Amino acid sequence: MRALVVTAPREAAVFDVPDPVPAAGELLVDVERVGICGTDVELYTGAMAYIEQGHTRFPLRLGHEWTGRVVAAGDPADEAWIGTRVTGDTMLGCGYCEYCLAGHHHVCPNREEVGIRGNWAGALAEKLLIPTRFTYEIPEHVSVTAAALVEPGGNALRAARAANIEPGHIVLVLGSGTIGLLAAQFALASGAEAHVGGVRDGSLALARSLGVQHTWKLGELAAADENQFDAVIEATSNDAMPALSVRLAKPAGRVVYIGLSSTPSLVDSREIALKDITAVGILSASPGLAGAIESFASGAVVPDAIVSEVVALDEVPARLDGRRGADAGPGPKVHVDPRLMREMSINPRRS
Repeated sequence: MRALVVTAPREAAVFDVPDPVPAAGELLVDVERVGICGTDVELYTGAMAYIEQGHTRFPLRLGHEWTGRVVAAGDPADEAWIGTRVTGDTMLGCGYCEYCLAGHHHVCPNREEVGIRGNWAGALAEKLLIPTRFTYEIPEHVSVTAAALVEPGGNALRAARAANIEPGHIVLVLGSGTIGLLAAQFALASGAEAHVGGVRDGSLALARSLGVQHTWKLGELAAADENQFDAVIEATSNDAMPALSVRLAKPAGRVVYIGLSSTPSLVDSREIALKDITAVGILSASPGLAGAIESFASGAVVPDAIVSEVVALDEVPARLDGRRGADAGPGPKVHVDPRLMREMSINPRRS
């Protein structure tokens, strides 16, 4: 089969590799769609902390936001999955440690992460293995685009839930990337008045088209009055935003941290205490995957417009380098269809 392999920092190409064979407790999936995210870019450039920490190493097989159809099962007991459209958890906990036994497998110290950590190959390939216990069925009426957004959707849903949103709350999402726009949609679905702060005019216009009532440039928010928002969801990579989140949140409000900056951010814990703010950190979509699928299936959140283009495997290195196609839409997310050839890449607005 064809698979994208990162052989060294900023060196990636499509190779023919052996087809994977499912063992007992595993499913083999024909991959239909994969999202590229910031974690993939960090792994591609070699900047990801896991590389320095020894949790992962080159060569790498990327891709952890995906959907596809099950074509084989390693155990006859799992053959009912064959033909089902699925996605899977990224965090593959050991199943035996105190964290896994408590239902927190996404922080298992011995976990593998699909396409990220350990030796579990990612989905930027024609086929993928996934453990049956980490597999989720996608209803047939959910679009393939939305199905491949379940993983970022699970992260965003967890952020929105941690914000403890009630109808009528005023919620600010800092960051107009994939997680930020999805979190804003979940906030709207919870009855909030949603504000989004970002940098690019196109992404802010997209936020408004998704129903967001107010958009801001980050520079405007830095100069804005404090204590404006019932909750702030920080979803940027800007190391100044965590402190700004606390300043903009109302007393007794909530601040949710899901963004990660490349350098340490400074937050004055005295301000958190004196304003009686609840601050929550979010790692992983795992506890939010089922809820994201339900929200997409019900139509409460329709995420498809976040995807700007669908490209072939051969075009992934250029996208990891930050280059977009001439016909790409305004959305922050690039999707990959491993079945496509280079000349067949599409703008989802025309598909």
